[in-house]
Amino acid sequence: MKYIKQILIIVAFSLAGELLARVIPFPIPAAIYGFVLLFGALLSGALKPEHIQETADFLIGTMAVLFVPPAASILAYFGILAPKLLPILSVICLSTFLVFAAGGLLTQLLRRGKEDPNG
Repeated sequence: MKYIKQILIIVAFSLAGELLARVIPFPIPAAIYGFVLLFGALLSGALKPEHIQETADFLIGTMAVLFVPPAASILAYFGILAPKLLPILSVICLSTFLVFAAGGLLTQLLRRGKEDPNG
């Protein structure tokens, strides 16, 4: 019963994101709205992490399996992508490096802020 409740909470935020995406005329995916709403609920304390912890851990653990169908679909279009493979891989590598660097720098900044007793 606990898992059903946790899944329903996550689905409710996803549904709210879908509704917002239909109402708000910005080209933002519904999943982003749902994530922002869920993040806001967690940040405000309206929703405790324990309320969705087990289901979230399960979804994160199975995330790799969820990427298999899109990856297989890309193989169907390899003939179209092959001439542009080097630029695509270059952008992927560069953006991955930038995300890692930004994440690392932000983590260091936040950790320094916690260590500072006056901050």
